[in-house]
Amino acid sequence: MRPPVPHHRPVGGAPRHPLRLLIVEDEKRLATALARGLAAEGFVVDTAHDGVTGLHMASERDYDLIVLDIMLPGLNGYRVCAQLRAAGDDTPILMLTAKDGEYDEAEGLDTGADDYLTKPFSYVVLQARIRALLRRRSRAGARPLRIGDLAVDPAARRVERAGTDITLTAKEFAVLEHLALHAGQVVSKSDILDHVWDFAYDGDPNIVEVYVSALRRKIDVPFGRRSITTVRGAGYRLEADGGRDA
Repeated sequence: MRPPVPHHRPVGGAPRHPLRLLIVEDEKRLATALARGLAAEGFVVDTAHDGVTGLHMASERDYDLIVLDIMLPGLNGYRVCAQLRAAGDDTPILMLTAKDGEYDEAEGLDTGADDYLTKPFSYVVLQARIRALLRRRSRAGARPLRIGDLAVDPAARRVERAGTDITLTAKEFAVLEHLALHAGQVVSKSDILDHVWDFAYDGDPNIVEVYVSALRRKIDVPFGRRSITTVRGAGYRLEADGGRDA
């Protein structure tokens, strides 16, 4: 197998139709069921049943999204994801696993995955996660958003403040991007959940507070800013701070 090569996709413009998905899942019955369901919705779906084949297929062909199991023979999902990212492939990746725990999720996201779904899962939830990731992908080519000295670049998935790069996880970036798209406006917790997690999320809604706190520690505190404010009973607002901590 030749080494993976970076994908080069056009930036901006309308997405290709139909959208092509790759499912890398060693449970063949599950992979077949998912492929049939997604194909019925108009997607073109390819499947692979081990990590080596999945990596090869992802490297040879452009996909709009990859559904990637973690526990795979040959090469596990973490390693597949890490090698694709190292090769410059930024295709959205939704990880599937029978394992459950925040450290497993953190490991998946740290290797470059965009979202994480634990088995057993509802097909409706899977559909919603896929749609959410594709919506984010469709914003590639959007102009950087500037709020004071804070710059959020949706296409490059890059954040900087006062010329300093800031490293965010995929979910942190998604929350910040949503706030930046509505800069100066109050954004409710439920609105953030709907747009960042998707409508099918049934976990603790206070997860939004966790991510907002993490963002403040990264984009505000080190720079003496107060750009993310809490509007009690209403939500959060991102503004061009205007002042520094005394």
